[in-house]
Amino acid sequence: MSTRVPVIAGNWKMYKTPGETVSFFEQFRPLVERSTHCEVIIAPPFPCLPAAAEGARGSRIHIAAQNLHWEKEGAYTGEVSAGMLAAAGCTYVIVGHSERRQYFGETDQTVNRRVRAALGAGLQPIVCVGERLEQREAGETDSVLIQQFEGAFAGLTPEQFSPILVAYEPVWAIGTGRTATPEIAAQAHRVIRGRAARCFGAAAAESLRILYGGSVKPDNIKGLMDRPDIDGALVGGASLDAASMASIVNY
Repeated sequence: MSTRVPVIAGNWKMYKTPGETVSFFEQFRPLVERSTHCEVIIAPPFPCLPAAAEGARGSRIHIAAQNLHWEKEGAYTGEVSAGMLAAAGCTYVIVGHSERRQYFGETDQTVNRRVRAALGAGLQPIVCVGERLEQREAGETDSVLIQQFEGAFAGLTPEQFSPILVAYEPVWAIGTGRTATPEIAAQAHRVIRGRAARCFGAAAAESLRILYGGSVKPDNIKGLMDRPDIDGALVGGASLDAASMASIVNY
């Protein structure tokens, strides 16, 4: 039986104002205050981070950012550094989400730079990997996952790798209503864990927490979490509603 503590993380993407963030936490906190079986993470947009950190204060809920820049500071208009995120109350940061790759030119190399910056500021990266539909249909899923894993974590030591979480997010399942079956997700997670063992050793692979993301909802979370290789979920749209997110946390 795995000793890995499950993680349920909510990625709000570009939704909610600071005021809406306050009311979410007022509703959400009482619904999860007894939920000690897993770690709970909420990733709001940058302007909502202070309200989220305040809303989570004194609870077991962690706050994540959705992205970061790899430099500590500088003339990078519109960017946010790891140190700023830590000061705003974040303990986690999402890196390399498929929407960042698809719309904003994120590459395996920039993911690696962001991962290093996050670790340098004491943030735990949640690093996203996943194949597009045409890659899955061409039978390339495993090779895509291995390439993204090796690119994201190139040059890291096992010690540096140890706080990192990986999220498997098949791009064809994000926001489409199509969810990878628990079997498909678990197979991808086995590929990722196998690559972690090759790159960082058996102990690192055994303790690595791998989340599934892609149209996770209250009605499919239990089937996913029943699989021994799936250690949690990165929840999109269903995390915007406090009751919905709480029912996923309390799977």
